[in-house]
Amino acid sequence: MRSDHRKIRIVKSYILDNLPLKKAILKASKVIEPFVHRTPLLSSENLNQMFGCDLVFKCENFQKAGAFKSRGAINAVFSLSADAMLNGVATHSSGNHAAALARAATLRGIDAHIVMPNNSSQVKVAAVKQYGGKITFCTPTLSSREETLQKVLNKTNATEIHPYNNLVIIAGQATAAKELIEDWPGLDIIMTPVGGGGLLSGTALATYFFSPKTKVIAAEPANADDAFRSFQQKQFIPSINPDTIADGLRTSLGNITFPIIIKHVNKIVTVSESSIVEAMKLVWERMKIIIEPSSAVPLAAIIQNKFDHKGKKIGIIISGGNVDLDKLPW
Repeated sequence: MRSDHRKIRIVKSYILDNLPLKKAILKASKVIEPFVHRTPLLSSENLNQMFGCDLVFKCENFQKAGAFKSRGAINAVFSLSADAMLNGVATHSSGNHAAALARAATLRGIDAHIVMPNNSSQVKVAAVKQYGGKITFCTPTLSSREETLQKVLNKTNATEIHPYNNLVIIAGQATAAKELIEDWPGLDIIMTPVGGGGLLSGTALATYFFSPKTKVIAAEPANADDAFRSFQQKQFIPSINPDTIADGLRTSLGNITFPIIIKHVNKIVTVSESSIVEAMKLVWERMKIIIEPSSAVPLAAIIQNKFDHKGKKIGIIISGGNVDLDKLPW
């Protein structure tokens, strides 16, 4: 554990003094533009009245491969040198990054080697295969994911593209918040879910650069609350045996994402499993769009009154919409 803390301090000094800068996010916007959607903003007068605030949703569930992960994956793969892409790319992911990276690799004509937990959603497994990813399954623990990936890397000599703890990935994810700020200026709060922290740290940086008066609030399942505890204690606490239907939020923060979050995020709150289901169902019923459990976590925080949202102008990034329709949580 001490070595992890030491690495976090070293990376913290490097990131906050140097990278990723505003320039990196602006560059990422140009790199990814031909290959991703500028996703729409949707609102619901019914939800606004219900919660007493002005909500707008940045619909990354309409993104290529069904999630915001396409932004980072495209930015990472299309930023590789010829030598770095020679043996393809590799990663570990429960699904959305896996599909996004497989798609990005196919677009650039290289292989994508994907390590997935054996309890991954079948719809996400199917998507990875459809995009041409070569899957290796592992047991659903972070240590197993990392150990299996290392074996794949040793065998293939592929370039690792970490799902969130990667500066180029973070810059790509930041473009979602950048677009939200451009398309709906004057936000009081921007919300995202938090798992490994790629979307949250990118959102926090984009907000810092492009809308510094806006607060950033993240929401996390109470049954996978490592980011909340790390944020409160200002030291890295790993995710151990997370038990949540929000399968995209079961990972630990990284030594790159964590210090960005500490510096630029205003608050992290936790929500119950029942509120996640309630929020997910509410969006399906009232807005007529499909979102996955991880995407429902920010709205669940509003349902549970986890912070002062009354009268506020709030942008929520819907992280994805990849749902196994045979295993809905209601």
